Amino acid sequence: MDRRSFVRRLGVGVALGMAASIAGVVPAAAQQKQVLKATDVHPLGYPTVEAVVRMGKKLEAATNGRLSIQMYPSMQLGGEKEMIEQAQVGALQIARISVGPMGPIVDELNVFNMPFVFRDVPHMQKVIDGPIGDEMLAKLTASPQSKLVGLCWMDAGARSVYNSKRPIKSIDDLKGLKVRMMGNPIFVDTMNALGGNGIAMGFDQLYNALQTGVVDGAENNPPSYESGKHFQVAKYYSLTEHLIIPEILVFSKASWDKMSKEDQALITKFSKEAQKEERTLWEEREKQSMDTIKKAGIEVITFPASEKKKFQDAVKPVWDKYGAKYADLVKRIQAVN
Repeated sequence: MDRRSFVRRLGVGVALGMAASIAGVVPAAAQQKQVLKATDVHPLGYPTVEAVVRMGKKLEAATNGRLSIQMYPSMQLGGEKEMIEQAQVGALQIARISVGPMGPIVDELNVFNMPFVFRDVPHMQKVIDGPIGDEMLAKLTASPQSKLVGLCWMDAGARSVYNSKRPIKSIDDLKGLKVRMMGNPIFVDTMNALGGNGIAMGFDQLYNALQTGVVDGAENNPPSYESGKHFQVAKYYSLTEHLIIPEILVFSKASWDKMSKEDQALITKFSKEAQKEERTLWEEREKQSMDTIKKAGIEVITFPASEKKKFQDAVKPVWDKYGAKYADLVKRIQAVN
């Protein structure tokens, strides 16, 4: 073999060897470590945030560091609308979203957004822990419009009205107040039916809106009211409990479809554990938040059953407008004991 042929064959051999090496090594390297980006509007330590942080630690331990979760709390990646949009295109993988903004995307979820659809928080928990909860997650995952995978439910307690103008001791006291609601027509209509002026607005805009008087108040659970520092600018908290809305941990479908079945199974397993852990964390945090706002001098107003019934009766127009298509599902929800 002449020198020229030898060099040519040597070059081909090296090239083939390098190609084989790259083919073998790059996928292995690519799978060596994958950081899943997670986000929440709430700060570190908040029950929904802490549950996902713990889930990440379990995932990291189970995969020897190959999979982990990087949490971006405190609206670092925007409000829930932006979080949904980023998850839909795979710019982030995990987001904790209220059912409120998910209702317009997957209509069946709106049944959980109806006022007073649950008798109380324990009733809501039994519903999401059972067949109805599983069905709703499956509908979210199967929806071509959502582009998301429903992993699990998370508790968010009951939502009540707070404002900067006056204590709301009866339904009449709501009249004329500009009250921020999540961006879902059902919520805006609910507040309007109660006599207030419902204004759709992102949670990330709310503190400034309260501070500057763009809105007079809002409605949310005690931990959100407390951790968002809204109690500093809205001193009256009335336990209307007009909405009891569970929250969903979602995964980007674009990212999910690229993962192995084994990794999907691990994430599913740990998310179900996160659902239980978050509930315990939530109950503890809710008590702490109520203690904090009371110590800060916030006037917390409760209602007798007779006054609470006036709130329930007032939202009949909302049920007349939206409720008919959910009638069968509502019967199933009400039958859960």
